[in-house]
Amino acid sequence: MTKTILITGASSGYGLTTARYFLDKGWNVIATMRKPNPDALPSSEKLRILPLDVTSEESIAAAIEAAGPIDVLVNNAGVGIVGATEATPVWVVRKIFETNTIGTMAMCRAVIPQMRERRSGVIVNVTSSVTFAPFPLAASYKATKQAIEGYTEALVDELGYFGIRAKLVEPGHAPTTNFANNIPLPLEELVPQAYQDFAGPILAAFGNETLFTQEVEVAEAIWTAAHDETGQLRFPAGADAIALMPAHLR
Repeated sequence: MTKTILITGASSGYGLTTARYFLDKGWNVIATMRKPNPDALPSSEKLRILPLDVTSEESIAAAIEAAGPIDVLVNNAGVGIVGATEATPVWVVRKIFETNTIGTMAMCRAVIPQMRERRSGVIVNVTSSVTFAPFPLAASYKATKQAIEGYTEALVDELGYFGIRAKLVEPGHAPTTNFANNIPLPLEELVPQAYQDFAGPILAAFGNETLFTQEVEVAEAIWTAAHDETGQLRFPAGADAIALMPAHLR
């Protein structure tokens, strides 16, 4: 029987590439987006594009009802930000937590009942390699992803009892993704003058990376995680993520 995967945040970046990857592998793909774009993916009888805002319980409920049985849930939707902590407004912190953390938890909560009843299913939560290292100027973003790391660790046994597998995919930095496009604040406001000497080398390093992540590497890691039955929890994606991953997590 052909399996079905639901991917959040599939309009671009990792989510879009993952949708294409699973389509190429013959899966039924439900690609969800806040603003559905039928031109984002190739026409296929195995593809459905659904509207979904992971910060809205009503939107989540409607998408899950429309989706039907889901074998694999990929929580990929996310918002990024770079900036000094003191310069990051609280409304921005709330926004990224609502999407990256609460949104992921809400999606899990919505899908778990059907997986529990079938005693099968996989939940793949996409976090980030920022959880592997200090990453100054990314404190708020790191906090949202670190929370999901701990959350997923707890789900392993809680859901494993019912035959559901919980996995983490931890991408590095992909220069091609729209990391912070959903935060309408200029970098100059988020990194004020007092931080310029400290922030300059850090921000410059982003443009001179020798190790980085390609979007297809994240899709491949999600594919591997979705099929893994060994109990492995973490799947770093990209050369930079693999290089950063601490030895005790390997």
